[in-house]
Amino acid sequence: MRARLYMLASPLVFVGTLARADEPSQRPSIGMYRWQEDWSFLADPAQHTAPGDALKYIALSDEDPKRYLSFGITLRERYEYNDAPRFGTTGSEVGYLIHRLELHADAHLLDRVRFFIQVENALALGLDRPGPADANKLDLRLAFIDGNFDVGDSLVKWRVGRQEMAFDLQRFISVRDGPNVRQAYDAIWADYERGDWRLSGFISQPVQYRSHSAFDDFSNQHLMYSGMRAQRRNVAGGEISATFSEYRNDSARFPAGAGEEHRRNLDMRWVGAARDFDWDVEGMRQGGSLGGKSVDAWAIGALGGYTFTAAPWEPRLGVQLDAASGDRDPHDSRVGTFNPMFPNGYYVTLSGYTGYSNFIHFKPSLTLKPAPGVKVLAALGALWRQTTHDAVFAQPSVALPHTAGEPGRRTADYAQLRIDWATSRNIALALEADRYEVARVVRNAGGHDSTYVGAEIRWGW
Repeated sequence: MRARLYMLASPLVFVGTLARADEPSQRPSIGMYRWQEDWSFLADPAQHTAPGDALKYIALSDEDPKRYLSFGITLRERYEYNDAPRFGTTGSEVGYLIHRLELHADAHLLDRVRFFIQVENALALGLDRPGPADANKLDLRLAFIDGNFDVGDSLVKWRVGRQEMAFDLQRFISVRDGPNVRQAYDAIWADYERGDWRLSGFISQPVQYRSHSAFDDFSNQHLMYSGMRAQRRNVAGGEISATFSEYRNDSARFPAGAGEEHRRNLDMRWVGAARDFDWDVEGMRQGGSLGGKSVDAWAIGALGGYTFTAAPWEPRLGVQLDAASGDRDPHDSRVGTFNPMFPNGYYVTLSGYTGYSNFIHFKPSLTLKPAPGVKVLAALGALWRQTTHDAVFAQPSVALPHTAGEPGRRTADYAQLRIDWATSRNIALALEADRYEVARVVRNAGGHDSTYVGAEIRWGW
């Protein structure tokens, strides 16, 4: 449990891990974060038992087995049927294939210093007008140098360059693994760890994505995200954390205001497990300014469950409750719309129909494990607006036209079915189907009931 609670980021569901639980080995799991893998055990030639092991470990020193070069590949193919994006208010029924190929090299140059680089090819075949999260022909996804050193009985870690940065369930800061193009950050990051404490600080410019030509992605001083974070394990049955951060966007736009946006964020989170119960509770308060107006916004997220560990298929009954503020008066001097900043694409459902602004969300669920490596999730959800004066929002923070100020708090009801199957250490399959029945405010804005189906295969080496 300690390792699970103390990870920098973890996916909400099973999509992050390809290794099956019934396959014990020194080999690292091939999951969402390839830079976390340690292949130094292959310094022993007797461990070279799988195809390609000669490229997973290339010795850089005869004396130090921790100095080595490793190569890897991640391939994800997903077919998506979407009827229709943003409930049909901006598009029509569409079916397309999203392809993502990532190649990386991990060079452990010194005893405790390494360089990691990853390039990406992401395509959306059959999508007429792919956006920045859909396609990226060929570009540098990650390129950083990191290391660590001891200070007495403490450990200091550091990382500089283009890197991944995500917190916890990625409600507000994520690597955006749901869509095709993941989110990276040009950042400086440092950690101080001692006992149950971990203190972190970071300064970043989130990468902005383009697909016009190769290697045309960029980051600049017009969009910045920085902060400090404190975590402590073994508190009240789990871990607590507090994060203070600042977000700046020089050209933001919300229904209640537009212009230069500065948000100061205070985030508190408690996650834990006791016996067969588990929980994750998080809240964020936002202040600052937007286009000359003050900002006063908030969000909460909570999910928990009980797992019947002694029963066949280990059923877990779960419940999820989320809420985020909207703006109650677009003509006053205050902006109340919550900005989730960099949310993941599958926190509510993989369809991305709903954004984490001006909403209330209730979702009971049942999860089963009918076979090794297989998880099945079935859920029902209900969505409302926090205030009818603000718009209905889709992912990531897109206001649906002609919904702000219209009557009716209810947005939609939905059903979700998701199946994840890690067939082997290197291959994982996933299927998700979502059906949304929209409320009157969305129908009056030109929307309609919508269906999403996604079928995915992921292979890693």
